[in-house]
Amino acid sequence: MAKRSLGVAITLIILLCGILILAIAIGSVKIPPKIILELFLERLLLIENVNNSPSKFATILFDIRMPRVVLMALTGASLATAGATYQGLFRNPLADPYLVGVASGAGLGATIAINMNLIDNPLGLSTITIAAFIGGIITTSIVVLSARINNTTPVTTMLLSGIAIGSFATASTTLIMLRHPDGLQKAFNWMLGAYLGGGWTPVKIMFPYVMLGILLIYFNAYALNVFQLGEEQAHQLGINVEKLKIILISAATLMTAAAVSFGGLIGFVGLIVPHILRTIIGSDYRKLIVFCMFGGASFLVLSDLIARNIMSPQELPVGIITALSGTPFFIFLLRKLKKSVK
Repeated sequence: MAKRSLGVAITLIILLCGILILAIAIGSVKIPPKIILELFLERLLLIENVNNSPSKFATILFDIRMPRVVLMALTGASLATAGATYQGLFRNPLADPYLVGVASGAGLGATIAINMNLIDNPLGLSTITIAAFIGGIITTSIVVLSARINNTTPVTTMLLSGIAIGSFATASTTLIMLRHPDGLQKAFNWMLGAYLGGGWTPVKIMFPYVMLGILLIYFNAYALNVFQLGEEQAHQLGINVEKLKIILISAATLMTAAAVSFGGLIGFVGLIVPHILRTIIGSDYRKLIVFCMFGGASFLVLSDLIARNIMSPQELPVGIITALSGTPFFIFLLRKLKKSVK
């Protein structure tokens, strides 16, 4: 099993590196691999452009394409890790950030910020992240409080509450978009995963949230493994179940809000990636969390690469690509679960 996990890890790293290279090389302006290598060596060695590569290539590579690719990788890693966490917490392979209403709440907060032009204030793009995080936290708090019974939070009740609150947040987002037609197209593109950021600023804003969320989840991965035995068994084995729920939900909400703030409502990443990796390496969350980071990053960067080039020069929102690939997978997974019940 250890050799298999090592093999999968090496494969994921190689796959991610290959996809990253393709993503920064292919676009409306193709950059030859030789020039990419030369530009990286120049930056790393702090030397001048000795090979006289066109300056436009450096601008496209370092100021436009690389920030987008890195942001997509962070978004994919966030959604996949959050999805795996929710699936473990709710012990349901169909759970993801959208099922518990977190993404919808974060989306509502971000939509309010976009339509009120709050991004034009001194805080700039960070306003979207702050608004998305506030929306996600408020939604999560309402879900937890409405599902809480006798100082406990039953998983089934939380799921039902999340679906209801998430639907309300989605309806509110749609209403705001219709009430503000001037920002309708911008908000609509954002909801489908259109890239709204520019330069490295969104990456710098998002990175701390993602890393904090991943660390919180990883350090509680063993407790999440024990939690799979059931709440009562986990409590008997010394796990503070309620504390674990709060930590995991907060961490996953933080990551989802950061992903939604710049990536939009990108679906199915948190469903597809954890399920595929779980069938390959098993359900040990100490491994699964790390693998989901690489798998989620690879999946979303590849999806964004397709979205940028499939109808070139026009770009599609990446959410369309993930939905087209995720819907058949969801139906397949649903049928598989149905057969297992029989």
